[in-house]
Amino acid sequence: MPIASVNPATGEILQTFEPLDAAGIEQRLARAEAAFHGHRSTPFTARAELMHRAADLLDRDQETVARTMTEEMGKPLTAARAEAAKCAKAMRWYADNAEALLADEHPAQADVTDSGATRAYVRYRPMGPVLAVMPWNFPFWQVIRFAAPALMAGNVGLLKHASNVPRTALAIEELFQRAGFPEGCFQTLLIGSDAVEDVIRDRRVAAVTLTGSEPAGRAVAAAAADEVKKAVLELGGSDPYVVLPSADLEAAVATAVRARVQNNGQSCIAAKRFIVHTDVYDRFTSAFTEAMRALRIGDPMDEGTDVGPLASRQGRDDLEELVEDARTHGARVECGGDRPMGWDTGWFYEPTVLTGVTPAMRIHQEETFGPVATVYRVADLDEALALANDTPFGLSSNVWTTDRDEQERFVRDIQAGGVFFNGMTASHPALPFGGVKRSGFGRELSGHGIREFCNVTTVWIG
Repeated sequence: MPIASVNPATGEILQTFEPLDAAGIEQRLARAEAAFHGHRSTPFTARAELMHRAADLLDRDQETVARTMTEEMGKPLTAARAEAAKCAKAMRWYADNAEALLADEHPAQADVTDSGATRAYVRYRPMGPVLAVMPWNFPFWQVIRFAAPALMAGNVGLLKHASNVPRTALAIEELFQRAGFPEGCFQTLLIGSDAVEDVIRDRRVAAVTLTGSEPAGRAVAAAAADEVKKAVLELGGSDPYVVLPSADLEAAVATAVRARVQNNGQSCIAAKRFIVHTDVYDRFTSAFTEAMRALRIGDPMDEGTDVGPLASRQGRDDLEELVEDARTHGARVECGGDRPMGWDTGWFYEPTVLTGVTPAMRIHQEETFGPVATVYRVADLDEALALANDTPFGLSSNVWTTDRDEQERFVRDIQAGGVFFNGMTASHPALPFGGVKRSGFGRELSGHGIREFCNVTTVWIG
């Protein structure tokens, strides 16, 4: 079946591609293996020069790249430009810092004397070709945050991108080629999900990283474990956004709107469950609802659009089912809750606020991937923390409080890979990113991310 690029704002098929056959996959795997043997031996300075060149090209081509992303998955054009700029920033960060992050580690001689060594140290060595199975929601950023550290560490990359963003996938491959990376250092595999397991099991693939759904993560992790290969998973999230009485309420509301509808609400780290102390609940909910209702829905190519379409018809339909289930079981729709009038083509859904959500509703436990927020009232910090942790996911969290004791309590007890105080969750190249529970394992970005796909080698000299 052809791989199609479809504009979610109109439903128009933009371009189709034939997936690789067995011979095409074999050619690219052989090319990756050959490229690794050369790339792994290049000095950091040479890799950094190439990575800087790629970042410069991305900056130069930002408008073209942004429009391709918007056409394929519907994010507002302004957000697509920002994504391209963020990618260039991360590429430069790894180009400038990889050598120091992977420098040999030398324990104090006194600590290893009784091992019989005259000298001992740790070296980080690249593993080989790494397969990345990536999602559509941040189609450049998700790939670059894997590719930049992997290539700078001396690995080579194989990308199986989401099937609805093939043009973006090919643009990333072309970017690294134009920057001068040797043939085979980064390749896109236009294949369906049914071909992924065979690639993971191929002897030439050293490891796999996936960002995506929990079912996809389970399948990839199972295949990797069966082959005894390293895997890193970043899966779903149902991030809490806790507002306590000491919060700057105006800032908390404004940030809450951005945190919920970023990328049209299609972000694993978007705030989804708004847990508000009873002392400020009424004021927060009223202001938050009005701000969500005021957002402008429209063509993502329009500079004034706040919320564009969902990336797929299925995604829109799944979101509708969650809202209808909640409504049927007694939730109150404060705003939204339907397809917007005047947008009969494309996969649009209104920014929506639900209150009165209970554990009997699917939306209480399932991830909402779209511009739908649930707001809960809690009596105190203990109830807020318990509700924040009442989810199978644990990607990140947001807490609004200026009380140091409350902050320390959340740092200690929140079940998440991150906690952001008085702001919204965001990824940054210098900070580790990843989750706990069913949000996955392993870390991306920072020194932790670049070391995930390195062979941590003990060197002992007698």
